[in-house]
Amino acid sequence: MKKIVTLAILATILSGCSNSDLYSGDVYTADQAKQVQQVSYGTVVSVRPVKIQANASSDGKSENVAGNLGGAVLGGVLGNTIGGGTGRVLAVATGAIGGAILGDTIQDKTSQASAVELEIKQENGSNIVIVQKGSAKDFFAGQAVRLVTNGKKISASPRYNNQSK
Repeated sequence: MKKIVTLAILATILSGCSNSDLYSGDVYTADQAKQVQQVSYGTVVSVRPVKIQANASSDGKSENVAGNLGGAVLGGVLGNTIGGGTGRVLAVATGAIGGAILGDTIQDKTSQASAVELEIKQENGSNIVIVQKGSAKDFFAGQAVRLVTNGKKISASPRYNNQSK
């Protein structure tokens, strides 16, 4: 029983290891430091709460190796405690498959970050949409924002009165 509890704790820890802070407008990566970035300004048109799936590739496919593997191992161990002979083999296989599916689902949910989709009207008149980590409480329609971009990535932050153009 100790092994099962230990495996469950390990699977939970591994599935929660994704760093979703990179998706906020407040965290810069090492390659963004000391780089020239462009600043522009705009006004929030709309705010919508969304989720960012941290462990999905650009084509939307999940990359839950730890969740799948941890769940399969845990399911296999649990299945091994049931029955004997052919029944045990069947229980191990069923437990491993069910555990992999459950582990994948758990890791998907624990790898999501709360985020906002911001539609912003830029000063040049064009509208853009930015998705970044944050809460709908952080932004509101009509709010002035500062946009920082390096040409590939962009982030929005509230524009305060002491920020000038």
